[in-house]
Amino acid sequence: MSSGTDSPTASISGSAVQPIVRFAGVTKSYDGRNVVVQPLDLDVRRGEFLTLLGPSGSGKTTTLMMLAGFESPTTGHIMLNGARVDAVPPFRRAIGVVFQNYALFPHLSVAENVAFPLSVRKRPRAEIALRVQRALAMVKLESFHDRRPLQLSGGQQQRVALARALVFDPDLVLLDEPLGALDKQLREQLQYELKSLHTQLGVTMIYVTHDQSEALTMSDRIAVFNDGRIEQIADPRTLYETPRSLFVARFIGENNLIPVIADRIGADWVEARLAGGGTLRALATPGVRVGAASIATIRPESIRIVPASAPIPAMAGMLAGRVVDVTYLGDHQRYRVQTDSGEMVVKCAIEPGDRTIDGRVPVMLIWAPEHCRIFPALHQA
Repeated sequence: MSSGTDSPTASISGSAVQPIVRFAGVTKSYDGRNVVVQPLDLDVRRGEFLTLLGPSGSGKTTTLMMLAGFESPTTGHIMLNGARVDAVPPFRRAIGVVFQNYALFPHLSVAENVAFPLSVRKRPRAEIALRVQRALAMVKLESFHDRRPLQLSGGQQQRVALARALVFDPDLVLLDEPLGALDKQLREQLQYELKSLHTQLGVTMIYVTHDQSEALTMSDRIAVFNDGRIEQIADPRTLYETPRSLFVARFIGENNLIPVIADRIGADWVEARLAGGGTLRALATPGVRVGAASIATIRPESIRIVPASAPIPAMAGMLAGRVVDVTYLGDHQRYRVQTDSGEMVVKCAIEPGDRTIDGRVPVMLIWAPEHCRIFPALHQA
């Protein structure tokens, strides 16, 4: 088991604090042939907000369902608070779960829905009433006590589902794309409310989403899933600024991809030839080989666009091109620029007095070499 927050195998070791959750060699196959989750070693830190992020079919939801107890691992085992829970039924795992479709009982009131986990645990009636009142206050629904779910908006139903997951004070709450059915404004509002609740309660939350902005906004750490395995796990800033693979570079945020051939490789740097002529210098990543087809990546906000006649700083990366489209977006402008290496996207903050550069003049795209990374082309898939 390897260690470090940036490990592709996603295990975290070497800490004196016991993780609340540990996946040890866990795999999942439904048919004995196709492996949905590749061997997974993952420690979840107590009190953290961990997001499992990835495209559909990447294994993130299956991982969450195995932890909840709704699916069983094919191999390996899962530990919760230091004890194996592979054979423990879901209702005995003391885990709160929030689903995308809310899973509320339509014939029960809001209070009865929230009380359900306490009722099946046969808690005293007075305790149930007190805990339900407290849970509804957490999600700002105290006055909705007697309503039915169908009398609530989607956002209110999601708050009820969250209150139900929190009502019995679990150490761990699992959230499976809980905001996916909501409109953008409400989704963003509930993101901040969830993060605030996490901070207030100190409960460990594991959150599944395919929405990268949601993951970046809410998470202490993000585990990026691809094809049943974790490509990288780290805090949001590290993932965005220091991706370890081309998949992560493309999936987290927006990136320009430039075909290159690696010419010289140093300890940290690669010098490469552009397909349209010229060279660039960039940070190296594992697997890049001299003479091999590679992909350079540069984020749109790391590029400056200037007239071709402007002076170019020494050692800057650069591409000549022509503007084909400009979009005004309030706080910034988005340029599409055609170059010999393909179309590039540039995002430029708007300062007072700035003028839009249009397609009537040749332009240069320039960037600092440390903002560019080169990955093996074979990792595109």
